[in-house]
Amino acid sequence: MPSKDSPRRVYQVSELTRWIKAVLSEKVGAVWIEGECSNTKDHSSGHLYFTLKDATGQIRAVMFRDDRVNLAFPVKDGMKLRVYGPVTIYAPSSNYQVIVQRIEDAGTGSLQEAFEKLKAKLKAEGLFEASAKKPLPLLPRRIGIVTSPTGAAIHDMLQVLKRRYPNLHVLIAPVPVQGEGAATRIANAVDHFSQTRSVDVIIVGRGGGSLEDLQAFNEEVLARALAACELPVISGVGHEVDFTICDFVADLRAATPSAAAELVIRPKAEFEDRIDGQRRRLVRALDTRRLELKNRFVSASRSYVFREPHNLLLRYRQQVDGLRGQLRQALRGSSGAEREHLKRLHLRLGHEATGRLREVQHRLDDAQSGLLREAERCVKERRQRVEQFEKQLRALNPYQVLERGFSITHAADGSVVKQAADVSKGDRLRTRLGRGEIDSIAE
Repeated sequence: MPSKDSPRRVYQVSELTRWIKAVLSEKVGAVWIEGECSNTKDHSSGHLYFTLKDATGQIRAVMFRDDRVNLAFPVKDGMKLRVYGPVTIYAPSSNYQVIVQRIEDAGTGSLQEAFEKLKAKLKAEGLFEASAKKPLPLLPRRIGIVTSPTGAAIHDMLQVLKRRYPNLHVLIAPVPVQGEGAATRIANAVDHFSQTRSVDVIIVGRGGGSLEDLQAFNEEVLARALAACELPVISGVGHEVDFTICDFVADLRAATPSAAAELVIRPKAEFEDRIDGQRRRLVRALDTRRLELKNRFVSASRSYVFREPHNLLLRYRQQVDGLRGQLRQALRGSSGAEREHLKRLHLRLGHEATGRLREVQHRLDDAQSGLLREAERCVKERRQRVEQFEKQLRALNPYQVLERGFSITHAADGSVVKQAADVSKGDRLRTRLGRGEIDSIAE
């Protein structure tokens, strides 16, 4: 390298890069390097890209497809590797890197080793047991999300929730998702939701990254907070191939943050279809029961119980008339004793006929009262079930909240006004209240 006293020579960036590359090739050449693997990327071209690091430094590495065919094991984040190859400069970005020609497994990296130790410890304590998992609510009224407010993950989750269930209540706990103190901040947010019971279910998540990027979700302080949380928690950390301690302790693991939003709530249309189906089945059941009772009543009215009293009365009247005739004939030609005997028979016959008629009348009254009570009970039971379903339908009505004093303001195009910045002077507005609407013009 020329000294400062030499005649001034101004290098182009590409010239300087080529000069440094030549120096590295001449002075350093091919060397063995040992470090922990991270940021592994398996390119579609067949090349393998990763980073080697230790406690204070890191270097990029690439293993081209021709050298990779001799690799005897898959390279993953967290592995401790020993690689051989020349150190050079990647000209487009002026970053120095090692072109890996050989790779040896040097053991487990420090982060991966810590991950495995903590995983084994918590598993032994029973924090991963299926029996400890809490079920998710069928229809959560409020959902808490613990994540970074500026990352892509929160936008993805909100888009999914908006698509599946519009106007769903969501509370966001903004926290850092990587770096020093991130795990404690995330744990504190989970504790807050658990203690205040301000939500029904919690999503803890972030987008993908290296093992170092996801380290906050592999720390014991967060694992303990999730285990102690009294609310169900969904873990949506990283990509589908990423696994963290948070995934094992949470009540449910989602492959991505978007998948967590898919799991936490079913589509609103599905709930509406189920309610409509229940309503139709209830109406059919009530109609069927009403017809059954009607048929029973008609059948009973035509049965022997209802016809018999009249038939019995006619038959007994005929018997009485016949006996009276016989009695008159007998009295004309009988003695006084016989007349007395016949009188007693006449009185006895009258008492028996009257008692039998009363018995039949009581049976008829009891049967009619029983039918009426059964019909009233069935109608009352079905009316109560209909009222219960009506209450559930009113509770799910998104406009029910307006009855408590809230309102919704719409712009002229029908869209909902969410902030003052969306309104300009002179815009026509319509505010929907619990009862009625108000048209206004913004001043």
